[in-house]
Amino acid sequence: MAQDRDVARDRPRGPVERFLGTRVHGRTAVATAALRIVTGLAFVLFSLPKFLLHEDELGEFVRFGLPDSSVLVYLVGALELGAGLMLVLGVGTRLAALGMALNMAGAIATAGVQVGGPIHLGVAPALLVSTVYLLWAGSGAAAIDRTIGGVRPPA
Repeated sequence: MAQDRDVARDRPRGPVERFLGTRVHGRTAVATAALRIVTGLAFVLFSLPKFLLHEDELGEFVRFGLPDSSVLVYLVGALELGAGLMLVLGVGTRLAALGMALNMAGAIATAGVQVGGPIHLGVAPALLVSTVYLLWAGSGAAAIDRTIGGVRPPA
């Protein structure tokens, strides 16, 4: 059985299968899926104030030295909402993780440096670490990525 798993991992994989696949299997794939879903839900929750409390968020963006642009707040909110939902569903996991890793690096460099606190210097770095892990690992178990790409788990 372990031999079959090694054969499945050693076979050539195309770019779509590599992009949509996962590097983890078994219990690690389940844990990765749980991390992916929790991370995605966090981004969805963090996106909501950018739409529901737009003026407050705009003031924070200006305070962090970002341009006084209402559009920028909406763009970041849309990125967080879209990528967060992608992570929850396991659709384009690596692409969503890349976008959110860059977003978290920006959040740490702006809000983290200027404000600090448990959200900006605790949650944001933790989300950065989780997105970098997902970028490497892929979607884990129970993801639409694997269905779209025809990716089958090793036997």
